[in-house]
Amino acid sequence: MMGDAFAPVNLFEEGGQEAKGEQARMASIVGALAVADLVKSSLGPKGMDKILQSTSRGGNVSVTNDGATILKSVLIDNPAAKVLIDISKVQDDEVGDGTTSVCVLAGEFLRQAAELIEKKMHPQTVVAGYRLARDAALKALDTAAVDNSKSPEAFRQDLINIAKTTLSSKVLSQDKEHFAEIAVQAVLKLKGSTNLDQIQIIKRIGGTLTDSYLDPDGFLLDKKISVGCPKRMTNCKVLVANTPMDTDKVKIYGSKVKVDSVAKVAEIEAAEKAKMLDKVDRILAHGCNVFCNRQLIYNLPEQRMADAGVMAIEHTDFDGTERLALVLGADIVSTFDTPDQVKLGRCDLIEEVMIGEDKLIRFSGCPNSQASSIVIRGANEHVVDEAHRSLHDALCVLSQTVKNTAVIPGGGATEMLMAQAVEEASQKIEGKQVLAMEAYARALRAMPMHIADNAGYDSAELVAELRAKHFAGKHSFGLQMDTGTVEDMWAHGICDAYKVKKQVVLSSSEAAEMILRVDDIVQCAPRQRQQ
Repeated sequence: MMGDAFAPVNLFEEGGQEAKGEQARMASIVGALAVADLVKSSLGPKGMDKILQSTSRGGNVSVTNDGATILKSVLIDNPAAKVLIDISKVQDDEVGDGTTSVCVLAGEFLRQAAELIEKKMHPQTVVAGYRLARDAALKALDTAAVDNSKSPEAFRQDLINIAKTTLSSKVLSQDKEHFAEIAVQAVLKLKGSTNLDQIQIIKRIGGTLTDSYLDPDGFLLDKKISVGCPKRMTNCKVLVANTPMDTDKVKIYGSKVKVDSVAKVAEIEAAEKAKMLDKVDRILAHGCNVFCNRQLIYNLPEQRMADAGVMAIEHTDFDGTERLALVLGADIVSTFDTPDQVKLGRCDLIEEVMIGEDKLIRFSGCPNSQASSIVIRGANEHVVDEAHRSLHDALCVLSQTVKNTAVIPGGGATEMLMAQAVEEASQKIEGKQVLAMEAYARALRAMPMHIADNAGYDSAELVAELRAKHFAGKHSFGLQMDTGTVEDMWAHGICDAYKVKKQVVLSSSEAAEMILRVDDIVQCAPRQRQQ
C-alpha cells in the first residue's frame, strides 16, 4: 500500500526536529531572556548572590555573584542561551569584569527587538538600526572617557576607584578600601605586564577578610621543607627541577627477573640505591643550596641532601612550578648532565613562616620584582573562594586599565549618556531603522533600572531624574546606591574602566544581532548506541 500522499515530507531522521520562522525566533529570544533574567538580580553594588549546588554525589556548593561563574555552572539546552553564556566567558577572558552586564544588556536588546518583530518589522531592519545605534553609542562613550595617565598620583587614584567600584558589587564590598589597595599595589608591581600568573593567591581559612594582606617583597609557597634539612637559608642558589626522585626502579614494563637467592635481590636493590645516589651527586654538582622538585623526593635522596646541607622542597606547587621559576629567574631542569648550562634561581632568604595554623615557605628578595603574593583569609571556604573570584576580577580589570588608561564614570552614567546620543542620532535617520535605534536606547536605559531595582529603590523615579540631569548636560551623573540618590560620579570616585564598558557594548550588540538573524533551528537526533 502506498503512503499517504498528503503526509508532510520529513527530511530528518527519526527524532530530528526543526523549528522555522517566527517559532524559531521566539524560542531563541525566550531562551536568551531567561539567561539574562537569571543573572539580572546580581547586577550592581546591591546585587544578590546565587547558591550553585551540583547534583553529583558530593553536592558541591558555591556561593557567588560573578556572572561568568554562574553561567559556566548552569547546564542549558537552548542554543541561543548558549550564545549568551559564550559571550560572558569571552568577556571574562578578555577583560575579566562586566560578565553580568554583558548578558543583561544583550537580553535587553533582544527584549526590545522582540516587541518590534511582533509588530511585523523585519529582523534585518532591526539589525541595521542596531548597527547605527551602536556606532553612535561608542562615539559617545569615547567622549565620556578621561585619561589621567600623565600624572602618576591621579592615575593611581583612578585605579583605586576602579578597584573599589569593581569590588563594591562583590562579597568584599565591606572591606573594599583594604582590598582595592592590595589589588592596585600588586598590579602596579607588574609594571604594565598583563601576566597575572606572577601574582600568587594563597587562600587560608580562619581569621576575617580584613586579615588578608599582600606580601610585596616575598613569594609564598604553600609547602613544607623536607625533614632534616636546614629550615632557613640565606643567599640561596635554587635549582628548580621536574624529575622523579623516588628510587629508580627497573622501569622495563613486564620485565621479569629470576633470582636463585635472596642475596641476588639485595644486589638489585643496591644497584637501584647506587643509581639514585649517583643522581643526587649529579644534582649537588650544580652548586645549589636549595633543591625544589615538582615531584616527590624519597627518604634516601632527602637524607643525602640534608647531609650535604641542601634544603630540599618536594611537590612544589604543581601548577605553579613555572611561576616559581619565573619569580626566581631559574630554568626548570629535568636532566642533570650539563651543570654549566643550567641557570640557577637566586633569592636572599628562604624560611618557614606561620600563617594562621599552617606553615608556608617564604622566598624573600627575589630578582623578579614584579612578583607578589596575596594571602586571603576568611571565615569559611565559600567566603574565601568568592573573595578570590572577586579579587581576580579586580586584578584583571586593573591590569587592562594599566594598558588602556582611560576611565569613565560608573553608576549607569555612561549608559544614560549613550542612550541620549543614540536618540539624538536617530533624529537624522529617515528610514524604519529609527524604531530600532529608539529601542536600542531604551535597552541601554534599562541597565540603571536594574541597578536601582536590585537595591530596592524606586527605579522609574530615579531613572527619570537621571535622564533629566543628562538632558541638562550633566553627563557624569549616575546612581549612588548607598543613599539611593542621583549624584555626580566623579565626586564619589565611582568609575569603570573604558575598555570594559566598550567590550560590554560591542559583545552584547553582536550577540543580540546574531540571535535576531536566526529563523530556523534544526536539532539532530542523537546517535543511537549499537546494541
